[in-house]
Amino acid sequence: MNIVIFIMGVSGCGKSTIGQMLSQKLNIPFFDGDDFHPQSNIDKMSSGKSLNDDDRYGWLVALNDLAKKQLQKNSCIIVCSALKKSYRDILNKDIQNQVKWIHLAGSFNQITERLNNRKNHFMTSALLQSQFDTLEKPSEALEVNICLSPKEIVEIITKEIKMKSEFGLFGLGVMGKSLSRNLAQKGFKISIFNREAKGTEEDVAINFKNSHKELESAQPFSDIEAFVNSLQTPRRIMLMVNAGKITDMVIEDLIPFLSDGDILIDGGNSNYLKTKERYDYLKSKHINFIGVGVSGGEEGALKGPSIMPGGNKETYNLVKPYLESIAAKDANGLPCCTYIGEEGSGHFVKMVHNGIEYVEMQLLAEVYTILKTMGKNPDEIADILESWKTKADSYLLGITVDILRKKDGNDWLVNKIVDKAGNKGTGNWTTIATAELGAPSTLIAAALFARYTSFYKEERIQANKNFGMEPSKLNLDVEAVLNAYQFARIINHYQGLKLISEAGKAYNWSLNLSEIARIWTNGCIIKSDLAMDLIPVLKVNDNILTHKTIINQIKALKPSIKKVVSECILNDLTAPCLSESINFLNNYGTANSSANIIQAQRDYFGAHTYQRTDDDSGKFHHTNWN
Repeated sequence: MNIVIFIMGVSGCGKSTIGQMLSQKLNIPFFDGDDFHPQSNIDKMSSGKSLNDDDRYGWLVALNDLAKKQLQKNSCIIVCSALKKSYRDILNKDIQNQVKWIHLAGSFNQITERLNNRKNHFMTSALLQSQFDTLEKPSEALEVNICLSPKEIVEIITKEIKMKSEFGLFGLGVMGKSLSRNLAQKGFKISIFNREAKGTEEDVAINFKNSHKELESAQPFSDIEAFVNSLQTPRRIMLMVNAGKITDMVIEDLIPFLSDGDILIDGGNSNYLKTKERYDYLKSKHINFIGVGVSGGEEGALKGPSIMPGGNKETYNLVKPYLESIAAKDANGLPCCTYIGEEGSGHFVKMVHNGIEYVEMQLLAEVYTILKTMGKNPDEIADILESWKTKADSYLLGITVDILRKKDGNDWLVNKIVDKAGNKGTGNWTTIATAELGAPSTLIAAALFARYTSFYKEERIQANKNFGMEPSKLNLDVEAVLNAYQFARIINHYQGLKLISEAGKAYNWSLNLSEIARIWTNGCIIKSDLAMDLIPVLKVNDNILTHKTIINQIKALKPSIKKVVSECILNDLTAPCLSESINFLNNYGTANSSANIIQAQRDYFGAHTYQRTDDDSGKFHHTNWN
């Protein structure tokens, strides 16, 4: 991959000298940014006046254009003061993942002496102080002290550029392997690490590298210190290890070899509260930390997942080119990766994504059960679900069709799978979070408890005998089942997005729900046409149930959900999430609920007080009920 090496620093630090020497060493073109100043800028500086941002803008754009043109045919070196972050942003525009920054740093006295010894240079030492005052030290650059000789500086830069990797991936499980291949396919030079365990895990990294052509330039490691030292600074290391104690152990193993400003990226399914703790802990050690939710499974990680990063925005910008490059693309070609917000917000959004996923899976399981009870076999159910793609397409709908068509001998494989559904904890975390935040994500809880109930297989068999529960054939049409399914999915997405919104308020995260819906339109497990439909809705209001389009859809679909759920209840057929979707709307849409009785009961036994409908002041009252 071609790259642009920007050498930056205040005037007099030796940018041109180092740039020319490095050009010869690497055999790539060299361009001095000063040569591209318009005459008006040169005249202004020669008269002893500093350039302002308006003066610099056209010059910086010209250098960005130069870089883009050069990248089409070769790597190159451009020297430019680039003192402010905003200047570097202009130079980086549209080429972030192909830029390497080198900062030549020195003291004011040292550089003053150099400038005073120069001839025919428009920058006088009198203007140097203003440059030092303007300088915003780049966290993304390799900083080299100009106390070293030019030859030593060039050797350091050469070693960093030619020998070191730009991104490290720690942990080569299923997701780690796929993400490594994805990064390599995008042209990034990476280092990969996996532990060694004699007899069980030996030569994992090197064998993985040798198994895939795209990893030809990757550097494999089983030694942590060597792995860390193989990376350009600031180091960018993505952890793809099991959430929980393993993540903390890996962080502790890495810390002794890290430097100030290095970045750790947790790409596992970590709890958002632990992400906040790790963020604060590593901040105290001057190490940056980003919590990243990654959805898409093994295939998504390889071909393009949906990525949900949270943490400090400036730190995110340092890893943004890598994450956006490997992410799936939406219908407009934009990456399904966006900065979510502060602290653990990325992992929180991924957690809720998984909660929504629990419900979407449960709804399809309930639809399957209903259609089966209507007398359909798996192939016929697959055909029905296939026909639904024009109205309710999603990734999960598609894989369910594939599952139902899979045969094992003369029978369908699904008929041979034990009906006990596992979980990895994110549904549990989401249910806990919804209780803690007081948000009514009732469908997520229902889907989670349906999985828990499934594990009581022996008790369920006995209860089936005890209560004589044998569902009779349902009298429903397929269109009603589709409408009920669509109804429940809207309620599910409302509840999930509401939970995210409530978390944003509680934790002071600046969240953009429309952007979150956008990055869920491709690459992730809950990818669907519904997510795409919600993007413009969420631009108007975070509460989708207040949008006219959604209100009209709910009204049109409601008769079907009522009929389907009623038939299920009357025929002893379980449908927990379909049932809860209409129960929730009935509760949510009740202007005067029975909660007044509950509050009176609370006041009776616990003096918890209550507010009165005939007192607009909002005052709380207590009654001696005896």
